[in-house]
Amino acid sequence: MKKQGKHENYEVLNLIGYGLAKFDMSFVKFFGFKTKTAFYEYIVRERIAETIGTVKNRQDLFDPFFDNKRRGWWQKGDTYIHRKIFIDSLFGSLDASAYANIVKLYLQDKFAVLDKATKEISPVIKSKFKQLQITGQEAELFFMNNYNKVDSFENGILEDARIFGDGYDFQIEVQKHFFLAEIKGLRTDYGSIRMTQNEFDKAKEYNNDYALVVVCNLSNIPKMSVIFNPTDRISFTEKAINTKQVNYHTSPLKWQ
Repeated sequence: MKKQGKHENYEVLNLIGYGLAKFDMSFVKFFGFKTKTAFYEYIVRERIAETIGTVKNRQDLFDPFFDNKRRGWWQKGDTYIHRKIFIDSLFGSLDASAYANIVKLYLQDKFAVLDKATKEISPVIKSKFKQLQITGQEAELFFMNNYNKVDSFENGILEDARIFGDGYDFQIEVQKHFFLAEIKGLRTDYGSIRMTQNEFDKAKEYNNDYALVVVCNLSNIPKMSVIFNPTDRISFTEKAINTKQVNYHTSPLKWQ
């Protein structure tokens, strides 16, 4: 019996389902099709989905999160809303044309499906596209929207500290007590994570006030594992990695 689980192309199917639910036929037309059925058949023909039903199901998943008069999988509530939130965070401001280009870029990059009608895509959009492959940002976004579900962080005030690069991602203030949280992401519910020297040192410094939060199962329904004082509670193996950093310098110049 075939094991049931997420579709192997779940990532692009999520993008397609989001586009269909949000933009409906406007999204389809930017692929050159006059009907949804023709678009579904195209996705199957390119072996992105096995059946037309697979594509329809992905739209059903996103339908309840948009005011499009289609109920979709309303009975599942907010089970999958994290997927919409993540796509929103990257492409939520795009119109149907620009969003269709994102999907075309994915199809070109991952499936060698070329579309001559693809318009020029800005460097920023290309950079955002790359973030789809990085679990860290998706995990951090999930934590930001769900940290209050952690008992120790309930009713806490979250402050984003990622820009500082000081060994933790977020500070949570709970009744004038401060916790630090470092977020790691895994696509499934099994795998290893790594901490930088900076993160490891910060965890030792703050011990019980430092939480390693592993957001696992990102490919399906994410779950958070929260480990306080992780350097004492988890076994880590030190691995030294030598990397070559290349910089480019000008000669001294007079700047106007």
